[in-house]
Amino acid sequence: MVVKKSKKQKQLKSTIISKPLRKHTEEALGQYFASLNGERPFDLYGLVLGEVEEPLFKAVMAYTGGNQSEAAGILGINRGTLRKKLKTYSLIQ
Repeated sequence: MVVKKSKKQKQLKSTIISKPLRKHTEEALGQYFASLNGERPFDLYGLVLGEVEEPLFKAVMAYTGGNQSEAAGILGINRGTLRKKLKTYSLIQ
């Protein structure tokens, strides 16, 4: 059985793909600041890294089929650093 995508689904996919990651990040941060209602954020750098690193490592590990050496090469970090980060996010034991 072949399932056809609706025109709206195709347009949404095109929009997501054509928008750079930087733009998604800017929009997400804009929404975050708007939600603070004047409160001052704390450790924003750590918050953003924590929110971005884990899904990044999950996606790259899935892409490489769990091959840490290949994943480290794709990420541009050494394998030891990758293993440390994977442990930090409980992605390996």
